[in-house]
Amino acid sequence: MLYMKKILLAVFVLLFIFSNAQQKHQFTLSHSEFLLDKKPFQIISGEMHPARIPAEYWRHRIQMAKAMGCNTIAVYIFWNYQEPEEGIFDFKNGNHNIAEFIRICQQEGMWVLLRPGPYVCAEWDFGGLPSYLLKIPDIKVRCMDSRYMSAVTKYFDRLAKEVRPLLCTNGGPILMVQIENEYGSYGNDKEYLETLRKIWIRNGINVPFYTADGATPYMLDAGSIEGAAIGLDSGSSDADFDQAKKKNPNVPSFSSETYPGWLTHWGEKWARPDTNELKKEVEYLLQHKKSFNFYVIHGGTNFGFTAGANASSPVSYQPDITSYDYDAPINEQGQPTPKYFMLRNLISKYVDYKIPDIPHLAPTMLIPSFRLEPFTTFWSQLPKPIHSPQPKPMESWGQKQGFVLYRTRLIGHKSGKLTITEPHDYALVFLNGKFIDTIFRDGGKWTVSLPKTDVKDPQLDILMEGMGRINFAQYMIDRKGITDRVTLNGMTLMNWEIYPLPMTENFIQSLKPSGNGGDDHGTFFRSAFELTATGDTYFDMSNFSKGVVWVNGHNLGRYWKIGPQFHLYCPASWLKKGKNEIVVFDLFQKDVTTVKGVSSLE
Repeated sequence: MLYMKKILLAVFVLLFIFSNAQQKHQFTLSHSEFLLDKKPFQIISGEMHPARIPAEYWRHRIQMAKAMGCNTIAVYIFWNYQEPEEGIFDFKNGNHNIAEFIRICQQEGMWVLLRPGPYVCAEWDFGGLPSYLLKIPDIKVRCMDSRYMSAVTKYFDRLAKEVRPLLCTNGGPILMVQIENEYGSYGNDKEYLETLRKIWIRNGINVPFYTADGATPYMLDAGSIEGAAIGLDSGSSDADFDQAKKKNPNVPSFSSETYPGWLTHWGEKWARPDTNELKKEVEYLLQHKKSFNFYVIHGGTNFGFTAGANASSPVSYQPDITSYDYDAPINEQGQPTPKYFMLRNLISKYVDYKIPDIPHLAPTMLIPSFRLEPFTTFWSQLPKPIHSPQPKPMESWGQKQGFVLYRTRLIGHKSGKLTITEPHDYALVFLNGKFIDTIFRDGGKWTVSLPKTDVKDPQLDILMEGMGRINFAQYMIDRKGITDRVTLNGMTLMNWEIYPLPMTENFIQSLKPSGNGGDDHGTFFRSAFELTATGDTYFDMSNFSKGVVWVNGHNLGRYWKIGPQFHLYCPASWLKKGKNEIVVFDLFQKDVTTVKGVSSLE
């Protein structure tokens, strides 16, 4: 009898979920507030990005946001993640299944704010735009350039098929859709913004729209459109919301990005924003019944080569670290922080719904130290070269990220001042197979000295690493590799052989042991380790210098000895009981060394 009762209860729950999923809702904008089925609704949202979270943990992270007091999840969609190759879309496999993520939000009783771009920023490579756009030499983005808009239209048309059934008007959880992102910080093309909205409407997107911009008059003027709610990045005072009201008194405004944390670049200290100021901001929003979105409630990880970069001038460059922990309330591995408990307690004082218990956390594990031995170098893995009169960037032959080797012979000048214009982003310079020096893009110091040699026509090799395309403001056209030319004492060097090294997971899995084939900078290490159980871990890369890590074929991302990040997150789902394999590519490390699995980011 007890067994039958359990079955009937399970059936009842499933029928309830199904019937609730089919219930259509109306979300509208009044002059001053949001209305859900004609009743005032305060959005308390936590943002997270499906591409940055292992799909196996999506439900847990959503449950964590709900247990902090949120009733909504804000979701960035990364165009270049959903269209990994030009014209080839992926909305089904693993982290690409956006519709499934949104369905899980609904199953967990959460509403959704959809942030589909096409540009999103997000400290993500190229702000989410696909690198194939950069094949076009004179491409202009985020405007009415016909070539850009043709690609945008195809993306929107395809994405609409996934999200249209999930609108609240169709029984789904999506309440609003954002138009572009922080456009007032970049441009002022109103026709572009209106065209984006028209494409969505043509595709049956019939929920309200909103924009998101800084709370300054010029940003709101350039970035907002008539009839769309106004998002403020961030809105934390009467003055901020007054600016929105001045711009358009006929729509509601909300804090579309309230920042509980902040981003970190390589070479910086960990960002640790003041928690007391955050508490004041959130208390203001709660007291005044303002809707808001935590950017981010959980950051996750820039796995692979997905991290972006910032630049404040043509010669500045600040690449983002692999972790997107962001000092968020829910840390990189999904654990609550003291900030989480502070916000949970604060929100609970103002909402009229019961905040659920915190869900169980995934187990973490330590992995004892084990040896990694060098087994080949990139010199032995070079593909067939591309011949070119002068260097070309990666995008010209369709490479998205990774490394590329440029090679030529020195005729005329054989030594002196070698200048790369421009190096995007990190270069190792070799002469006759011997390492000479490095060049880093940031700061504009792009010259090294080549020594004299007895070789008649010395061989010059330049290994370039792309470290993430700029994702914000005016310098986003950011091709990777050598973007213009190389000169020696002012003479332009010609006749290059170019060797693409995209470092895809298939490439890494196909590596075979071999001799070094040249200087032993750029070495691949490999090892196997045994596990009797799995759990989340971080691989401690502090014994290495600068490179990339793959575990069981999964690219964990970049590490760099300048810090602050030395531990790379590996979710339990990427490990297995029994034999596991790790491969490391390091630009400088040459000798046998060790790694281990530790329990935290720091």
